[in-house]
Amino acid sequence: MVDSFPLMVPGAKSDQVCMVWAPYDGAEIATVAVSDAATVDKALDTADRLFRDRSGWLSAERRIEILEKTAEIMGERFETLAVEAAREGGKPLPDSQVEVARAIDGVKLCVESLRTQHGSEIPMGLNASSMNRIAMTTHEPIGVVVAVSAFNHPLNLIVHQVAPAVAVGCPCVVKPAEVTPLSCIRFVEILREAGLPDEWCQVVVTGGREVSQKLVTDSRVGFFSFIGSPKVGWMLRSQLAPGTRCALEHGGAAPVIVAEDANLDAVLPLLAKGGFYHAGQVCVSVQRVFAHESIAREVAARIGELGAKMPVGDPTLASTEVGPLIRTNECDRVAEWIGEAVEGGAEIVTGGNKISASCHEATVLYDPPADAKVSTMEIFGPGLCVYPYGDIDEAIARANSLPFAFQSAVCTQDLDRAMRCFRKLDASAVMVNDHTAFRVDWMPFAGLKHSGYNVGGIHHTMHDMQIEKMLVIRSAEL
Repeated sequence: MVDSFPLMVPGAKSDQVCMVWAPYDGAEIATVAVSDAATVDKALDTADRLFRDRSGWLSAERRIEILEKTAEIMGERFETLAVEAAREGGKPLPDSQVEVARAIDGVKLCVESLRTQHGSEIPMGLNASSMNRIAMTTHEPIGVVVAVSAFNHPLNLIVHQVAPAVAVGCPCVVKPAEVTPLSCIRFVEILREAGLPDEWCQVVVTGGREVSQKLVTDSRVGFFSFIGSPKVGWMLRSQLAPGTRCALEHGGAAPVIVAEDANLDAVLPLLAKGGFYHAGQVCVSVQRVFAHESIAREVAARIGELGAKMPVGDPTLASTEVGPLIRTNECDRVAEWIGEAVEGGAEIVTGGNKISASCHEATVLYDPPADAKVSTMEIFGPGLCVYPYGDIDEAIARANSLPFAFQSAVCTQDLDRAMRCFRKLDASAVMVNDHTAFRVDWMPFAGLKHSGYNVGGIHHTMHDMQIEKMLVIRSAEL
């Protein structure tokens, strides 16, 4: 039986629906009501009215109660949430279970941040003009939050965008990816079940770019959170209303430098996992591995062996390690890019072929051309490239040669070499003897250059969704 989900905008109606399909086999999962321009306008009007009515703001105590209950309910429905995320997004079940655990932890982090965040005292009485005064700061919500999300982590990304808004008291309108709306809907349903009034978090699945653009660029939006492609993210940022703040999280083509002294037994399994996890559909997946020429062939071969052993297929099975691409045309694109690289001189170490309309083999390419798409653009598929280098500075220069900069890594036993790479790599984070996709949700997570704008991570996002408001008191007794 196919589930049916109504509008989540109080007082709005819709006679349009969209179908949600499983990316693995195209099975129909659910129908979801589609929001038109009038519905989007109503959602924004409701959110703006809530924000303007300061007497109706939810207290910190109430928000903490809601978030704690939300985490509790999510824990009770752990397996249901994991299977749904795997089914609609294609991430293998074991990894989807990790995602649900992270999502629950993210909600708890919001509570911890609320309990520990504070303002500060601004020094006064330091000169004649500041005498008889005391000043301090506190925090207030920035306004209506509009969150536009991506498909690849259909629950945890939503938590990162929506839970901080709830935590700081911002009314929120969230637009999930049209291919993976169900995890978002489930999360917002849980928030409401936990006590959040329906109007404080509304879900809109829009029926076209024009409606989505209207949602984002409206003057009632205080903060815009976007996770998705650079082309769309930067275009939307350019059209934001004056005063709207934003955070953009895009992708990259994450580089790893493997030095000749690297402990290959320890790091290569991590690189293979980081490259093929979720079929490479992660914004910081391992993509470009620069290995010293003395070990480059071995690095490529051993990563290839690890990738070839990863079962590819149905993401709802516990045994699957590499699931489908989100759309069949994405699987076709990955195959085309790999084919073009091979025509240009790249060597296929392992993989290279589609398994089905939606699944592609874990693929390792050796020394693709520098101008190939797999070398210059984000593959966002199960493809990993290994390039030989002779000098560490050459490797750093090649790693820095693209207009993307996000997370990177270096594998070495030499502290000085690791610190040289840390200092010289264009990246917001450099992992030493680890893969580029490492993340915990309290650390800063930021794309640089074309890869994004502003900083993610639970408490960083909470900070961005608030203003710091100063109080200055003048008294003759001070």
